[in-house]
Amino acid sequence: MLEIRPAKPEDVPQILAFIRELAEFEQEPEAVVATEASLHHALFEERSCEAVTAEVDGKPVGFALFFHNFSTWEGRKGLYLEDLYITPDARGQGVGTRLLEHLAAIALDRDCARFEWAVLDWNQQAIDVYRKIGAVGMDEWRIQRVSGPALERLAAGSG
Repeated sequence: MLEIRPAKPEDVPQILAFIRELAEFEQEPEAVVATEASLHHALFEERSCEAVTAEVDGKPVGFALFFHNFSTWEGRKGLYLEDLYITPDARGQGVGTRLLEHLAAIALDRDCARFEWAVLDWNQQAIDVYRKIGAVGMDEWRIQRVSGPALERLAAGSG
């Protein structure tokens, strides 16, 4: 039986393990620098994000981590899904779709204008699921990122 519930502090080690598995899947295992302490701080102290876990018969099989963003055009907050991960043995059983449905319900309950996320262009299996549930690709938009030394330079005024 599938259970989706808000993450608890004791779930942090499992969430970090899932994040590492996701990074492997996305072919960037060395990119994970998060620690149990940093995740615990973000989720339960700072509360800058939230997570839900998915368990089948008490066994952890996935998670979703999300936070609020804001649409100036709508004048309302939105829900942004940062990561969703399902273990390989649980894929194809509807767990990912159920997590998305759960988050959509949270978005509606919180009066969010939209529910958004990004997907790697090569992850066709996920894209197919997203199209099936009614998600629309925002192909005209390109995500921009500044991090590390570039972020430091930009903040110092020498962008």
